[in-house]
Amino acid sequence: MNKKKGTLITLGVVAVLALVIGGVIAYKYYKSFFAPSVTADAEHLYIYTHWDFEDVMTSIGELHVVKDTVAFRWAATKMDYPGRVKPGKYKLEAGMNNRTLINRLGGGFQEPVRLRFENVRLKENLASVLAKQLEPDSIAFVDLLNDDSLAAHFGFDAENFLSMFVPNTYELYWNTSAEQFAERMHNEYEKFWTDERRKKADAIDLNPQEVAVLASIVKGEALHTDEMPTIAGLYLNRLRKGMLLQADPTVIFANNDFTIRRVLYRHLRTDSPYNTYLYRGLPPGPIMMPSIAAIDAVLNYKQHDYIYMCAKDDFSGYHNFAVTQAEHNINARKFQQALNERNIKR
Repeated sequence: MNKKKGTLITLGVVAVLALVIGGVIAYKYYKSFFAPSVTADAEHLYIYTHWDFEDVMTSIGELHVVKDTVAFRWAATKMDYPGRVKPGKYKLEAGMNNRTLINRLGGGFQEPVRLRFENVRLKENLASVLAKQLEPDSIAFVDLLNDDSLAAHFGFDAENFLSMFVPNTYELYWNTSAEQFAERMHNEYEKFWTDERRKKADAIDLNPQEVAVLASIVKGEALHTDEMPTIAGLYLNRLRKGMLLQADPTVIFANNDFTIRRVLYRHLRTDSPYNTYLYRGLPPGPIMMPSIAAIDAVLNYKQHDYIYMCAKDDFSGYHNFAVTQAEHNINARKFQQALNERNIKR
């Protein structure tokens, strides 16, 4: 074999090696950046506020987010992701490549949370609901809801602070802090209390916080939304006459026993500013989170002369209303008899 032929062979080998190496590199780039990578094992990736890149990698590995964590790490390093980790809740789509996923994570393009809360009785209940949908834990939310200075900052006090949180569905980011959540809820509260609603509150000589307190009682009494305006009108009649509200839901709240189905005389003796059988006027705060329907029922109450009501003995959830004590006594006896027949003692 002459020298020229040997040189050609050597060049050929070099060329083949170059092609092989180039192919390997190209495949590595393709696999690391463009090949389908995300599995169907997890729907979301949650990145906590205090996490760094290694925390993210640990979670990705534990959840089997990607098929090849080595390839993901290599691509993430090349794309400078370790220095731009952003907390949030990120949507994962099966078949997504690493490049798209890293751009999503590094850009902070998280999926908003549709936060919903309603039918909340206590601050602790609200804290629990929020902690299940947002990053802060329930302790952080309990601390916030019990922060008297924060309540005062927004124009509330410790007793009526819960009324600032209007139950609805809101869009927030998962990593919203407890403080940011409070700010957002105050903004939503201000938007909710339009000039029209405030004028209606003025017309019944109540401020928005007092409307919320009365609405919480209405909600506690009403099983059916269509009856709320009538119940609201009844309690407004009592307030105007200076009568005790004598609302059973306030007694249950004062006793802190929400298993009570039949309010007894011993329950009525509980000394609490929330017991409207003992104290005139509205309680110092809501006995539960009032619904929007209950608030609007107070603002748009039904005008009538009723000052008494009693649950119907058919247990339909509706009430019999009365103008006189005599009428009310007849309705009350029917309901008491129905309770006895069903052996409901407490």
